[in-house]
Amino acid sequence: MRGAGVRRFGDPVEIVELPGPRTPRPDEVLIDVRACGVGNWDEFARTGDWDLGIRPPMALGVEAAGLVAAVGDLVTGISAGNRVTVHSAPLREQGAWAEQHIAAAGQVAVLLAGVPFDAAAALPVPALTAAQVIDDALRVRAAQTVLVHGAGGVTGGLLVQLAAHRGATVIATAGADSARQVSALGASTVLDYHQQDWPEQARVLTGGVDAAANAARGGSAEAVRAVRDGGRLATITADLPHAERGITMRAVQVVPDGARLAGLVELLAQGVLTVSVADGFPLEQAAAALARARHGAHGSAMVLRTGPVSALRSPLLFQRQAGSADVFTAVAGVGGGVPLARQRGQQRQPGPVAGL
Repeated sequence: MRGAGVRRFGDPVEIVELPGPRTPRPDEVLIDVRACGVGNWDEFARTGDWDLGIRPPMALGVEAAGLVAAVGDLVTGISAGNRVTVHSAPLREQGAWAEQHIAAAGQVAVLLAGVPFDAAAALPVPALTAAQVIDDALRVRAAQTVLVHGAGGVTGGLLVQLAAHRGATVIATAGADSARQVSALGASTVLDYHQQDWPEQARVLTGGVDAAANAARGGSAEAVRAVRDGGRLATITADLPHAERGITMRAVQVVPDGARLAGLVELLAQGVLTVSVADGFPLEQAAAALARARHGAHGSAMVLRTGPVSALRSPLLFQRQAGSADVFTAVAGVGGGVPLARQRGQQRQPGPVAGL
């Protein structure tokens, strides 16, 4: 079986020949992969700083979309031939950057008709992270004010969309070149994070936000300045500031959850959520895709493709918006924790960060 991964931790990403997958265990699903998500978290896996439960030689990747080839005896609600997506962690056998992938059935979500494989592969980690921040850590409700710091990336954009969908007034930060895009996602005000006094600007606008979601690397100390006394802050960058002013603070690490992912897929199909996908890469260019993901792609997600483009971008219910990336939105009616990582002998908590 062909995959993209490493022969040893720290090696460059390359094509690796792997044994074909075994028969699924009773609680597992075997997926014929059509597209795979690529994120900065995959760099932690490449270097061995994120322990995914297997060792090289190995395919990388924790997000996949494709067709179900087989299911275990105890699996219900998923059948051979279903179109599915998954965030897999820990890995059951090999990573998702391969022609086939074995996943725990509880981490798999069935796709609604017409959702493209590209978008489905790019969705799981950023969308699950956003949902676990907005709904679990911050408990966002209608009429609250929510700050999203670092809204220009994929995860930041989904944080904006989910908070707005919950009825909150969203104040976001982004670079000037991303402001229009972030406004279109649902932010009522977009502040330029290059201006050092942006937290004070947010306080002037709101009197202090009820809750803040930090998606900017090292940005929690700034974000907390915009939060009212007794408010809430959640960060996906493991950089919690010191306790102050009775503010509840949480570091969020994405947790695989097939049922929740299914709900997010439904929101994508309904057009409530959008995800921008940059031009996809073949497995042979996985190293280039990972490098681009690490350095940011202006709010667009990276995907690898293992099948023909026609199978990845369904024309039935989605169309491509104008621009350099594929922004998938509905045009017909349908409808952050990861295992602790090893770094220099200490434990580390990787997760989606700014630029994605």
